Amino acid sequence: MLTLIETRGLRLARSADRLLSPPDFSLEAGERLCLLGASGRGKTSLLHALLGFVPVHEGSLQVFGRERRSEADFIPLRGPLGLLFQDPADQLFGPTALEDVAFGPLNQGLEHRAAHALALETLTALGLERLAERPVQQLSGGEQRLVALAGVLAMKPRMLLLDEPSSGLDENACARLLACLLETGLPMLVASHDQELVHRLGTRTLSL
Repeated sequence: MLTLIETRGLRLARSADRLLSPPDFSLEAGERLCLLGASGRGKTSLLHALLGFVPVHEGSLQVFGRERRSEADFIPLRGPLGLLFQDPADQLFGPTALEDVAFGPLNQGLEHRAAHALALETLTALGLERLAERPVQQLSGGEQRLVALAGVLAMKPRMLLLDEPSSGLDENACARLLACLLETGLPMLVASHDQELVHRLGTRTLSL
C-alpha cells in the first residue's frame, strides 16, 4: 500500500513554551484513521501540523513521500489536503452557502458557471441544496459545519483532515455526513469525540 503520511519522533511547537509529542503513526491509501484523546491532547494541533499551521520542532513528518519542514514544503499540500476546521466560522467567507462552496473551485481556476454547478452538486450530496442562497451567517452551527465540509469536498482533495466533523449535527445530518464521507473513498484523519462516528467511519484508531 502507498504510505501517505508517516511520522517519527515528532514534536510540535504548539506555543512558545509547550511542545506536543504525538505517537508515531502512518496513514496508508484507503485508510480512515480516527484520532482519539481528551481535549488538549493535541488532535487539532496534529491536523494543523500536516499543513504547516503548527511548526515541527523536531522529528520527521513525511507527507506524500516527502519530508515537510519549511513553509515552502507545506504550501503545495494546502489543496490536496482538505481540512475541515473545528469551528466552521473559521472557513466560511462567502455571502451565501453557494458562493462559499464555489469559492475554492473558482480559486483553482474553474470557470464561473462550472464552479457554481459543482458547488450546487456538492451541497445537494449533503442534503443542503435548500440552503444554497441562504446567507452563511443565518445558518445554524450544524448547517455551517456541513457547508464548510461541502466547500472542502468541492475542491477535490486527495485526503481529508476532519476536526470534530459531527459536532452540532442532529442524527439525520450525521447520517448524511457519514454517507457522504464514505462515498468519497478518500483517506482521512478524523479527530472526534463521537464514538458512533468513529465506530462507523474509522478503519483504525490512534490514541493521543
